Amino acid sequence: MERKLAGMAQQGIPRVGLQQWLWNLMWVLGVATTAACGPMEPGVEAEASSLETRTQAVKTLNGLSVNGLSVNGLSVNGLSVNGLSSVEFRQWFNQNPAEHDAVMEYVSLCAMPAGTSLTYLNPSTGLSYTWQGQLGLAPDWSVGQAPSRKEQQVVSACLAAHVNKFGKHVPLSVLGKSAKGVPIPFTDEELARFSERESCFFGNFFNGRGGFAANDRPRLKDTESTSRACGLASRGTEESCPAVAHVGFCDDFCTRDASSKYYAQCTYQGETFVPLTTRIKPQEIFTCGDGVCQFTESCGNGSVPGSCKADCGRCG
Repeated sequence: MERKLAGMAQQGIPRVGLQQWLWNLMWVLGVATTAACGPMEPGVEAEASSLETRTQAVKTLNGLSVNGLSVNGLSVNGLSVNGLSSVEFRQWFNQNPAEHDAVMEYVSLCAMPAGTSLTYLNPSTGLSYTWQGQLGLAPDWSVGQAPSRKEQQVVSACLAAHVNKFGKHVPLSVLGKSAKGVPIPFTDEELARFSERESCFFGNFFNGRGGFAANDRPRLKDTESTSRACGLASRGTEESCPAVAHVGFCDDFCTRDASSKYYAQCTYQGETFVPLTTRIKPQEIFTCGDGVCQFTESCGNGSVPGSCKADCGRCG
């Protein structure tokens, strides 16, 4: 977010109000929240993910939807107490404190470094909320400046990576670099535990560009399914989530970092983005025929997830 409103204009950030920005964020974040799997459960922790060397577990977000992530108050004042003190923020927050508390939890997790936090005292209710940092992807925004374009992009990638269209909390390994080029720490043990390459995520919700996901591995087999359908497609774009469009394979758009563990940049439709790369555990990919009727599988007479006799039996 830019320190000055003029800076926002230079970076192409629409001059919409903070309330509209956060409303758009919640719309994308909230679409999957209303899915059949139930409402968001803020505060539920996933297993330790990409930052296993840090004290907090990375969380996955139920139904992240982040179209039009353009801010006025937060853009001018940064992700700081000043940014939260505006009338616009208070009005937006009070529309649904529980859900908007969850939104800020994930924005803070992505943008701010571990060991830092942002506290908001709601003057309307007297209740206090504290949001913890973890990944530290946007250091300038975190200390009160407006976000650079790279910060917009990498925070957008982080939010998109935590989308789950089924409303499930899934442990992830998140790899990549901050807007300043600082790698997210990882260990060999982490890579061994999260051994399945999954997806890359990139885009920019701040300027309305949207979010994109692509496979970092072959598509799932016809007999396979996963709770991570927003990022790991089985049959092309059918698995896309609201505001996160699936565009194929990472190698078609992205170049790897020198370590070859993650992607350094992705270029899509003429624009270059700072991406993040995700890995999951093998058990997050379900197979029809393994004897367990997963929530992605249904009864029937076939051997595919939507009709999996071996695991879910016949219908009726």
